[in-house]
Amino acid sequence: MKEFRAAVEAGDFAALGDLLAEDVVFRSPVAFKPYEGRPIVAAILRGVGRVFTEFRYVRELADPSTGSGGKSTGSALVFETVVDGVSVNGIDLIRTNEAGLISELTVMVRPLSGANALAQAMGAQFDQIQSEAVAEMTGETR
Repeated sequence: MKEFRAAVEAGDFAALGDLLAEDVVFRSPVAFKPYEGRPIVAAILRGVGRVFTEFRYVRELADPSTGSGGKSTGSALVFETVVDGVSVNGIDLIRTNEAGLISELTVMVRPLSGANALAQAMGAQFDQIQSEAVAEMTGETR
């Protein structure tokens, strides 16, 4: 998805919420249970923007299956970044719905040291992430 990639590469993680379906499902590389719903997923993505440094996408793969409008319904974006001084390689697997909004986002990372650094950094962000999600759900932000 071009808009997602452009926003992430520009460091505009706040813009990502507008690209998410209301019922989006996010599968984290460091949490077992998926997160569901635009407010929490948008807040998580903003948190990611606070912990990733030297981020860049290095490859994009499109899903050959297409939706009703003839557009690809999914893509994979391969990335490299640094989290607290640890190099991380990863992939964003993105699925879109009929409206072109992100309905599923699955992130995978490697190596284990990178996943551990990400888990620790995002854990430190989680109080703020939860506060942002609650504020969005109650209409205090957006």
